[in-house]
Amino acid sequence: MYYTVGEIAKKMEVNASTIRYYDKEGLLPFVKRSNGGIRMFKDQDMGMLNIIGCLKQTGMSIKDIKTFVNYYESGDDDFNKRMNIIENQEKLVQLQMENLQKNLNMLEYKKWYYTKAKQLGSLDNVEKLPKTDIPKMFHKFLTK
Repeated sequence: MYYTVGEIAKKMEVNASTIRYYDKEGLLPFVKRSNGGIRMFKDQDMGMLNIIGCLKQTGMSIKDIKTFVNYYESGDDDFNKRMNIIENQEKLVQLQMENLQKNLNMLEYKKWYYTKAKQLGSLDNVEKLPKTDIPKMFHKFLTK
């Protein structure tokens, strides 16, 4: 069974224009075309489309995704190169997650801070709180 760009886009939860852009950038050499030039996606294409989407979502550049796709097209000869790309991207995502967690912690602190200021009537009153009245998880954000 073959799928249209629109059907594949829906499965990937992206716009059809994203699929067309990926094709224009050379990320979809594995996708067959009809005699009329229409892209004909197969079920087997979904695995590669999903990894392309994943790599893009994790911040990888189109150029680097194209390199990965080229290694994929080379078959088993470039297996280790593909593995290295995946491992490097995994490390980058882990760093991104750590940074996001730090930012989330700061947002939680500020949410607590402003909620407490509202309860106490002013920001100054929060600043005057003894350290023992501030949740321990927020001590790292204290400037005093």
